[in-house]
Amino acid sequence: MAKFNILIAGNNDPISSIGIDLLKAEPSFDVTVNMNLKAEDAMVEASREAHAIIVRSGAKVTAKVLDAAKNLKVVGRAGVGVDNIDIPYASKRGVVVMNTPGGNTVSTAEHAFGLMMSLSRKVPQAHASVIGGKWERKNFQGAELNKKTLAVLGMGRIGTEFAKRAQAFGMTVVAYDPYLSANRAEMLKVELRDNLDDAVKDADFITMHMPLTPETKHMLNETRLRLCKKGVRVINCARGGLVDDNALAKLLEEGHVGGAALDVYEVEPPPADYALLKAPNVVFTPHLGASTEEAQESVGIEIAEQVKENLLHGTVVNAVNMPNVDPKTLAEIGPFLRFGEILGRLISQIAPQRAEFLRVNYSGNLGKMDTTLVSRGVLKGYLERPIGADQVNLINAVGTAENLGLRFTESRVPEPTEFSDLIEVEVGSGENKAVISGSFFGGDPRIVKINGRRVEATPEGTLLLLENDDRPGMIGAYGTILGKHQVNIANMSLSRNVEGGTALTLLTLDSTPPQAVIQELEKIPGVKRVYCMELE
Repeated sequence: MAKFNILIAGNNDPISSIGIDLLKAEPSFDVTVNMNLKAEDAMVEASREAHAIIVRSGAKVTAKVLDAAKNLKVVGRAGVGVDNIDIPYASKRGVVVMNTPGGNTVSTAEHAFGLMMSLSRKVPQAHASVIGGKWERKNFQGAELNKKTLAVLGMGRIGTEFAKRAQAFGMTVVAYDPYLSANRAEMLKVELRDNLDDAVKDADFITMHMPLTPETKHMLNETRLRLCKKGVRVINCARGGLVDDNALAKLLEEGHVGGAALDVYEVEPPPADYALLKAPNVVFTPHLGASTEEAQESVGIEIAEQVKENLLHGTVVNAVNMPNVDPKTLAEIGPFLRFGEILGRLISQIAPQRAEFLRVNYSGNLGKMDTTLVSRGVLKGYLERPIGADQVNLINAVGTAENLGLRFTESRVPEPTEFSDLIEVEVGSGENKAVISGSFFGGDPRIVKINGRRVEATPEGTLLLLENDDRPGMIGAYGTILGKHQVNIANMSLSRNVEGGTALTLLTLDSTPPQAVIQELEKIPGVKRVYCMELE
């Protein structure tokens, strides 16, 4: 049995030993643990033979690393943040990137809440004073959380857990999250704000629980911080860079911001001249949000299991660059996924050149299922011929289509149709388009429509599609030419729009006819188009 090479990489930040042991116990895995990979060149060398790489936050999986790791299938992040992984390039390379968003939820929420309490009651400063032999009660008068307004920026798992704890302390919680529905906000008993400025302007405390993206970088900048009421306190236990640290230091010095509690920084570890280190009323911890025994064991085991299942069974869970696929779902949609790729491959051979759109429409029982992966299969099949089968996969298919200017959409109609399950693929530009539809009969795939005409063919071998004037003798002319060149017809399906109009003939052949035969067929009087469609 071929071995999978797994690299557990880091910079003195290993995953749980239980997770490592879980991987080492699998006979088909060869596991290497290297915790001295801070430098990119060292990471590159260590990754060359890896089929999977597992990291925490200390090691970076850059484009250079991804290029070097020719066998790489999956990158696992033991934790939530994935800004140390070049996700766009991983997607381009067809590498699945998975994280563990649930493993450290409670740990991080508790730490962030502890920072808020320490900040409001000046606990670290009071502790240092007592240790220094002083008793300065008047200098450390704090503020209650009860009846204060808390703005939660990002209502994912951690933000939600933080909000629950704040409500238990009598705080009014307002929330900003572009993806939080009004119904969900009502269920969580938080006041949903439509924009960031409205969320922070009346807050006594602000806590941040969003990923770092180009859109969220410096979301709390000087301009927005000045919109806040004087004395606002800021807690960041999410990602460094969400707050403009220099602006925060400036407003702390001015007294407009009343305090800050930080577990993450734009530069980690912060250098000695870091502006915030000299700012008043700040509580610091060294990126400890997920640093509990329970959380580290949880995320280590979780990412090990995810990587194991992906390598052995193709299961995708908690992926950040493709839909999740568990074994049950994969078994359910597996036949449709393979058929979708075939339909995409077929339509690529009859579609107009320089197509501007590709649409996948589902109806019947399929319209009730999550068909995202099937649609990616269609797109993969369509792009394989112009791009190359080794250059496109289920992960990078959408991005590849975008780069080509191909608009990709899907729709689902759960109502029953003449077929129990129907996949319809449209490709074209403007009104010039090609359409192919498929369904399953008795568990076997069938092509049932081409350009709106009813046909029936098994997607196997070579398919020859001919459009011609509907008149006597056309079938005989086709058979004569194919027979002359020893090309056998295995199956035939005929269709026409109206009598005497345009007819469509779909032939399943035992072999692929040479181009000269296609050209001979095209010269038959009344023939409009001839397409030779290969499935491989």
